Amino acid sequence: MCAVMCAVASIMTSMRKGLIRCARRVIGHCDRGHQMDSMTISTDLLTQLRREWRRTGRTVAARAALERMHVRHPELGLDGIVDLCGLVDALESHGGRSVLERAAIIRVLLEEASDPQLHRALLQTMIPGIVSTCRQLRFGEGIVRDPSETVAAAMALASELLVDWAGQSRQYAAPDILSAVRGRLRRWLLKEKRALRSIAPYAPNDEPAQTSSPLESRIASYRGSQYDRLARLTYARVFEGRSLRDLARDDHSAPNSLQAELQIFAIRFLI
Repeated sequence: MCAVMCAVASIMTSMRKGLIRCARRVIGHCDRGHQMDSMTISTDLLTQLRREWRRTGRTVAARAALERMHVRHPELGLDGIVDLCGLVDALESHGGRSVLERAAIIRVLLEEASDPQLHRALLQTMIPGIVSTCRQLRFGEGIVRDPSETVAAAMALASELLVDWAGQSRQYAAPDILSAVRGRLRRWLLKEKRALRSIAPYAPNDEPAQTSSPLESRIASYRGSQYDRLARLTYARVFEGRSLRDLARDDHSAPNSLQAELQIFAIRFLI
């Protein structure tokens, strides 16, 4: 985990140059005759994240992380919650907890965010707020070509922020996190806007990432595992520059579904 934290900055740079560029290529394909609704990919991404969370939030590792959190913070009253899915559900407005109780749990989740399971739980809890933040910035309208790019970037920035802030104790952790994500996302959009002024609006043959990087090593570490397929496809997309359409055809999957899978893989394992 320490190695991952040390490499976050480099990984994020590669991710923005690689995976965000991937979204643009897909949009280019759509513009040439395979139109999608502007919110389709965003909806697919969020739906896939929820489905993925329903699995990972109930694993043995998730239960163990919750138990450790309960032992260290008995004052939170987590009795009766059996896994991290249950914890995230309890943090919803209709979850039966008061505003102050929810704030206390989120504060502790941030304090314990160096634990990857609790990091993921906190990120899942913040998704509605992150999407709302994207909406406040109009999903980068006029700067990015699809709302899913802004949502994916915001999720990556939020995950990076949680790594940076892990261990901090903030009384108003949730609004502090969303305020910081908004600032980082605004800066990212401004950077994208400046980039648009200096390059052609659409380059069909974007160059793939060239240099060996922590991202490449991270992807390689999942080869031969249960995530071999996604690792192989991510490498081909980012470092070999293969089109999403070609990968989807070889993988016998739909391009938009494959894109959502790759985004989830990136958020969960590469950031």
